[in-house]
Amino acid sequence: MAGGGIGTIGVKKERAENYKGKITLYVIIACIVAAVGGSLFGYDIGISGGVTSMDEFLRRFFYSVYLKKQHVHEDNYCKYNNQVLAAFTSSLYLAGLVASLVASPITRNYGRRASIICGGISFFVGAVLNAAAINLGMLLLGRIMLGIGIGFGNQAVPLYLSEMAPAHLRGCLNMMFQLATTLGIFTANMINYGTSKLHPWGWRLSLGLAAGPAFVMTVGGLLLPETPNSLIEQGNKVEGRRVLEKIRGTENVEAEFEDMVDASELAQSIKHPFRNILKRRNRPQLIMAILMPTFQILTGINIILFYAPVLFQSMGFKRTASLYSSALTGAVLASSTVVSMATVDRWGRRILLITGGIQMIICQVIVAIILGLKFGSDKELSRGYSIIVVVFICLFVAAFGYSWGPLGWTVPSEIFPLETRSAGQSITVTVNLFFTFAIAQSFLSLLCVMRFGIFLFFTGWIAIMTTFVYLFLPETKGVPIEEMMRLWEKHWFWKKVVLEDQQANTTTNGFNHA
Repeated sequence: MAGGGIGTIGVKKERAENYKGKITLYVIIACIVAAVGGSLFGYDIGISGGVTSMDEFLRRFFYSVYLKKQHVHEDNYCKYNNQVLAAFTSSLYLAGLVASLVASPITRNYGRRASIICGGISFFVGAVLNAAAINLGMLLLGRIMLGIGIGFGNQAVPLYLSEMAPAHLRGCLNMMFQLATTLGIFTANMINYGTSKLHPWGWRLSLGLAAGPAFVMTVGGLLLPETPNSLIEQGNKVEGRRVLEKIRGTENVEAEFEDMVDASELAQSIKHPFRNILKRRNRPQLIMAILMPTFQILTGINIILFYAPVLFQSMGFKRTASLYSSALTGAVLASSTVVSMATVDRWGRRILLITGGIQMIICQVIVAIILGLKFGSDKELSRGYSIIVVVFICLFVAAFGYSWGPLGWTVPSEIFPLETRSAGQSITVTVNLFFTFAIAQSFLSLLCVMRFGIFLFFTGWIAIMTTFVYLFLPETKGVPIEEMMRLWEKHWFWKKVVLEDQQANTTTNGFNHA
């Protein structure tokens, strides 16, 4: 039975040193196609802020906001404060939250590809509805369908990438999801910049073009191979080994295959993964699955990505200048993610998260000071200070792009054993989308009330999360995904939790045997 040396968890023994194989063109292509799912998430983040700053869109669906925007003496911090407008952005993430929970049993029982296909179809339908919207109800229905697509895609794609990648390159390949997200954001910003000049239907084109990556994701899901981990979990060991040999480029995959079989045997003995994930031995992973996505959103990145055009307009930028500035932040985010992909498997996860956190704190504080001293309710920033704000916002985005952006998804997707991996990823996606929803729905109101203090609010959270990583997150670089459980046994804090549970189980089993 699986779990011999470590009670009821993990694989029989460490076989990582016996893993063979190399990075193959086959696995790279599979990961690139799967990662397109991330572009859906990114495209929507980028497109929403741009569309909600277009006069034609506001005039048609949010007329009160349009009228408020025309009042030059309106409080700069409050001119876009409208809960219905916020609901346009945030409704997608509430739908995604629910969809990610539905996606978990589908991903586990029918494979990662099934959820990828469901996500692509839902997103495609949502894009068509939004592009053709004639009233607010149709617009919000389209957003909900987009949210369902994101819920399925974000649940399945990171798992797919983690399971397809060889251990020594898992960080880099898993970050293709975040790279696709950032490229989606950048593409959306550039499209917004172009469609803002197409009156009066430019916003329809911006929303409708989301159907493109949705179509690629759907077709890709039909053509991609299933992961060997999922095939073995479904009882198809022969096909699982064949796929493993193909993606590793060698027939000598015995050690990795045995780890997968052991993990699968344990997974099949777990009938209720969500109940199992609450057990004490899974406490470290559960806490990471909750706190990593929570912290990712509480960096404040979404106030930049969702509302960049609105934010820059509030600071006095003209409409096209604000869209151009948000396109710049999208380009910075994409390029910094490439830096992370090149360094994550060399330097590790912890160093990137900690240095990124420190850089984000410095940038947020400087922006808050400038806005507090030079930007008020009824005045605009000077050109010089506006440039400084954009520079430090770009430095903030760059820090997020090489740290919490990709690693907020990578770490949770790689730390769970097979029996709770799908449930764990669902928790990660659900928490991420819940806080994304909360920030998206409340940001315009928070900006109105807290003003420049909103940046200091997020600075405090970044300080907390950076400290958390330093104290409680073990380094996962190079550790095979099916042997990740051993990390917690060696960590100064988590070993007390995991080993005490194993000792308690051993004692209980001993009494039962007697």
